[in-house]
Amino acid sequence: MSKYLLNKFLFTVDRDPSLVERYRSEPHELVTWWEANTANALLNCITDEASTWLSFTDEERAALIDHDHCKLFELGAHPFLTLTLYIAMFERDNTEPLEYQKAYGARMAHFSMPYPDIAT
Repeated sequence: MSKYLLNKFLFTVDRDPSLVERYRSEPHELVTWWEANTANALLNCITDEASTWLSFTDEERAALIDHDHCKLFELGAHPFLTLTLYIAMFERDNTEPLEYQKAYGARMAHFSMPYPDIAT
C-alpha cells in the first residue's frame, strides 16, 4: 500500500481537465493508463528520471475505479484531494448549492477519532 501513490494519482488527475473527464467517464481505463504511464514518473523531471516499483494494490485500484472516497480515506488518501477532484467530477450532477459537498461529508460521518493516518 502506498499513500503517496494514491495522493499522487488524485493530485495529478485533478490538475488536468482532460484526465478529470476521463476519470469521470471511464475510471477503469484511466486508472489502468495512469498506473502504467504516470505512477513511476518523477513529477517535474525529465522522462529518463523514473522509478520502476510503484503500483496500486488491488484494494487501492478498486477504490479508485469505484470513486470510493471513504475507502480511499481508510487507505490513507488525503480527503482534501478526493474532495477537490470529486467536486470537479460530480458537482455538476447536483441541483442544490453545496449538495455534493454535503453528501461527501455525510458519507464520511461514520469515521471517528482517531482518523486513519493520511501522512505520507
